[in-house]
Amino acid sequence: MIEYPMGLTTALGLAGSAMGTAIALGLTAAVMPTALHMMGFTKAGIAAGSLAARMMSLAARVNNGRVAAGSLVAMAQSLGAAGVPAAVKTAMSAVGCLFGSFIMSVLL
Repeated sequence: MIEYPMGLTTALGLAGSAMGTAIALGLTAAVMPTALHMMGFTKAGIAAGSLAARMMSLAARVNNGRVAAGSLVAMAQSLGAAGVPAAVKTAMSAVGCLFGSFIMSVLL
């Protein structure tokens, strides 16, 4: 293992955290809404004939004709209709920060 000066190790750790945070923010701000829309979870509701419609049909079949509150379909529809809330972006940023720090610690 290579011995780095203490200041460089700290700087690289912070850089990893920053990169992880930036990636997580990018995913939640751009990729997540796009993926939900492509699946059929739109602002106007679930698109007919889409993957979202199939998921909703299966969820309703399992739950005696209803889609359970808090289910994956219900959460995805909520995110598709209202967008990704700040709390989800914050949580994803924290996860990205931890992941970036972990990766940099493994690489060092």
